Amino acid sequence: MTGHEIRAGFLKYFQSKDHELVSSSPLVPGNDPTLLFTNAGMVQFKDVFLGNETRSYRRAASSQKCVRAGGKHNDLEEVGKTARHHTFFEMLGNFSFGDYFKEGAIECAWEFITEVLKLPKENLWITVYKDDDEARRIWNTKALVPADRIMGLGEKDNFWSMGETGPCGPCSEIHIDRGPGHGCGRPDCGVECECDRFMELWNLVFMQFNRDAAGKMSPLPKPSIDTGMGLERLASVLQRVQGNYETDLLKPIIDFISGLAEKSYGANADSDFSLRVIADHSRAASFLIGDGVLPSNEGRGYVLRRIIRRALRHGKRLGLDKPFLYQVSGSVAELMKTPYPDLKERLNTIARVIINEEERFIHTLDYGLRIIEDLIADLKSKGKTAIPGEEAFKLYDTYGFPLDLSEDIGKEHGLAVDRQGFESAMSVQKERARASWKGAGESVVAQAYRDILNAIGPTGFRGYAGASIDSELKGILKDGREVESASQGEEVELFFSETPFYGESGGQAGDKGIIKRNGTLVEVADTQKILAKLIVHKGKVIEGKIRKGDSMHLHVDARSRSATALNHTATHLLHAALRLVLGDHVKQSGSMVSPDRLRFDFTHFAAITPREMEHIEEIVNERIQKNTLVESEEMSIDLALEKGATALFGEKYGERVRVVAIADFSSELCGGTHTRATGDIGLFKIIHEGSVAAGIRRIEALTGPGAYSRVKDMEKIISGVCRSLKVQPHELAEKVEKLLEKNKELEHAMRSMKEKALQAKAGEGLASFVKTIKGITVLAQVLENVDPGSLRSYIDATRNKLGSGLVVVGTAHNGKAALAAGVTKDLLGRLHAGNIIKEIAPIVDGSGGGKADMAQAGGKSVEKLQEAIKSVYGIVERMAS
Repeated sequence: MTGHEIRAGFLKYFQSKDHELVSSSPLVPGNDPTLLFTNAGMVQFKDVFLGNETRSYRRAASSQKCVRAGGKHNDLEEVGKTARHHTFFEMLGNFSFGDYFKEGAIECAWEFITEVLKLPKENLWITVYKDDDEARRIWNTKALVPADRIMGLGEKDNFWSMGETGPCGPCSEIHIDRGPGHGCGRPDCGVECECDRFMELWNLVFMQFNRDAAGKMSPLPKPSIDTGMGLERLASVLQRVQGNYETDLLKPIIDFISGLAEKSYGANADSDFSLRVIADHSRAASFLIGDGVLPSNEGRGYVLRRIIRRALRHGKRLGLDKPFLYQVSGSVAELMKTPYPDLKERLNTIARVIINEEERFIHTLDYGLRIIEDLIADLKSKGKTAIPGEEAFKLYDTYGFPLDLSEDIGKEHGLAVDRQGFESAMSVQKERARASWKGAGESVVAQAYRDILNAIGPTGFRGYAGASIDSELKGILKDGREVESASQGEEVELFFSETPFYGESGGQAGDKGIIKRNGTLVEVADTQKILAKLIVHKGKVIEGKIRKGDSMHLHVDARSRSATALNHTATHLLHAALRLVLGDHVKQSGSMVSPDRLRFDFTHFAAITPREMEHIEEIVNERIQKNTLVESEEMSIDLALEKGATALFGEKYGERVRVVAIADFSSELCGGTHTRATGDIGLFKIIHEGSVAAGIRRIEALTGPGAYSRVKDMEKIISGVCRSLKVQPHELAEKVEKLLEKNKELEHAMRSMKEKALQAKAGEGLASFVKTIKGITVLAQVLENVDPGSLRSYIDATRNKLGSGLVVVGTAHNGKAALAAGVTKDLLGRLHAGNIIKEIAPIVDGSGGGKADMAQAGGKSVEKLQEAIKSVYGIVERMAS
C-alpha cells in the first residue's frame, strides 16, 4: 500500500464505523496560545473534550498535519539521527466524545490492524498503564492477546497529555516486533528497548482528566477516546522498508535532494544523516509557511527559522552552498498535492519565503564569520584557550551560526568551544520560551471565565439586527472573583444570556456603550470574547447597584459601532484589492478594526510601489462609489469554502459559519459587523505602508469622516508650504527638488571645508595627548564640535604625520558619543583597532568594531567620553606585545 492508500484506507474504515471524517486543522492551533503548533490529532477537538464545545457528531476520524519542534513535544534535535523521528508528520486518529470508551477503541484498533491491514497478530505487543486493569482485561478477553504480551508500564510511557495543561489520561499502545534485523542485538531487547525492533504503531488514549496549571487533575465531563498513529511509521511497516525515510512519503524528496547534491542515499552515513534532515525539514517548512507561519525571531516564527537554518546547514555539509531548499519545497508540494492541494496552490509563496530566508542566512553566515574572527583574535590576545559557551550560544541564537561551525573554526585557531556553557545557555533560553508560552495561555483560560461559561452557557450575540436589547444579567466578576452584586464606583465584568455588544475577535475591536435599569447605569468601556463563546462586558457602575438576575437594557454606542463597521467593510475591500494588484499570494496575517482606523497585515515580499499603492486605493474607492450591497449568510463551512469564501489564517471556525459577500468582488468568513452597502464608507485613504516582519507588510488606513479630515489636513499643509515658497500647488514638487539639491551642494561644501580645516590641525599641539608605551606612539583625545563622519579622515591625516602609532579619538554629536581608532600598518602585528574599540565602547554605553587598522563605535553616554579615551593607554599597555 502506498502512503496515500494507507491514509485513505484508515479514513474509509472509520467512516464505515459511523465516524465523521474531519479535515486536518492548520498547524497553528486556533484559539489556543498554550501550544506552539498542532502536535496531535486531538488538538482541534480540545474544547470538545473539555466540554466547552459541542459538535453534531460524537465520533470522528482524521489525518492531522503535526509539527513537533517546540514546547513539550520537541523532536527537532533527534531528526535525522533515527529512522522514525520527524518535525513534521501525519497522525491518523479516531475520536469518541462521550460515545464509546476503552472497549470500543480497542476493538476498532485491533480489527483495523489485524483484519484490514493484516499485520500478523503474533508480532504485536500491547502496553497499558500499570494501574489500568480494565484495559489489560479487554485486550486479553476481547482481542484475545496473550497475557504475556500485555505489559504494564509507568506514567512516563503510558500516561498521555497534550501539553503542560489540558486533557490527559492513561493510554495503551500497540507495538510491532519487526524482527532481529531491526534490533540492537542485546539479549534483553524488548518492548521497552530504545532500538527500532519493537516499534510503537498506535497510541490509544483514554481521555479521563483535565490537568490545570497547578498540576491538579479533574475528571472530564464525559470519558472520551483520542487515538494517534503515525502514518509514516505505519507505511514503513506495510512497505517493508528499513525506516520512515525509505517510504514513498519521504524517499522521493530524498532522491530529489540527492540529485541536487550529487550524493547517493545509502553510500555514506554522514551524507545520509544530512539528506534525512533536509527531507524532513523541507516538509515542516513547506507546511508551516503554507499555514501562514513566517520566519521571525520569536515564537512560532523563530522555530520555523531554526528548522530552515538547520536544513541549510546540512545542505552546506552536502556542498549545497547556494539557495536550494526552495526547490525542495516544490518536490514536497508535488508529492503531497493529492491529500493537500492547498500546498500546491501556495507553492509560489512558500518558495519565495524560503529563498528569502536562504539568502538572509548566507548573509548571516558571512556576518557571523567576521564576528567569530574578531572574537578569536580577542581571546588569543588574552591568552584564552576556549570560546566561552555563552559567546557560542549568542552566535547560534542571535545570528543562526551553527555550533559545529564555531567548533571547526575554533579548532583551526587552537581553541575549543565550551560545550557545557553552550548547553547551559540553551537550557535557559528554552525555559524562558516555555514559561512565556505557558503564561500566555493562563490568562486566556482563566478558571473564573470557565466557571461562568459552565454555569450560564454561551452568550447569544444579537448585534447584527440592532444595537439595543433587554437581557438578564447572569454573572458578575469583580477583581477576578464572582460576586452577587456590585455598587456605584466599582469596576466589573458582566455576563448576559444575550447581548448586542460585539466581543473583540477576528481583529474587530469590542463595542462600547451603556447598560441601564431603573436608577442604575453601567458604562461599558470594552467588550471581549472569551473562550470562543463567552462575551464579557468590561465597565464601571456609574449609578445605583446591580445584582445577578436583573433584567437590564443593553445599548451599544451607535456612533462607535458605525465607525467600526465602515472600517471593517473597507478592510474586506482592501484585502480583495491587494490580491488583484499584488497577486494571489497575498494572505491576511493579522488585522485591527476599530472606530478610528483600520490596520491590515498581509504576506508580500517587497515594498509596495507608489503606483501600486495608488492603484489599490483607486480600486477600493471605486467599489465604494458603486454602493454595492454588503450581504451576509450563514451556511456550513464546507459549502462556504466550496463557494470560494476566504478563510482567514489563525481563526478557528465551527461547523456553521457566516459569509460576508460584496457582489463578486469579495467573500470572506466573518463574524464581524459591517455597513449596509459600500457607499456608506464614503472615502478610503491609506495613511501608512511598511514592513512589520520578513515577508509581512502592513497598511493603515482611514475611512469616512476620518479619511475626509486627513485629506483636509493635508490640503492645509500643502497650502501653507505653497504660501511660504510663493508657488502654486502644481509648482511645489519642482520647487522642493531644487531647494533640496541646493541644500545638498551647500552641505557637501561645508563638510569639505570642515574636513580640510580638521586635517590641517592634525598633529598640531598634541604633545599633551601623546604617550609612548612599550615603544608605541599613542595619541588619544576628545575633539570638540566635530562631525563623526570626519573622524576617519582626521585619523588618516594624524597617522600620516605620526608615521607610526595608534590614534584614538572621540567626539560628541547630537547628544551621542562617537569613537574611532586607527593603527599604522607597521603595528598591525601588535595592535588591533577593532579590539581596542570593543573595549572602550562599553564605557560610553555603546558598541562597535572593525578591522585591525580602522574601527568605529557609537554610544549613549557623552559624559563618559573622557573616561573612555583615557582608558586607551592602559589597554595598550596590556595588549602590546
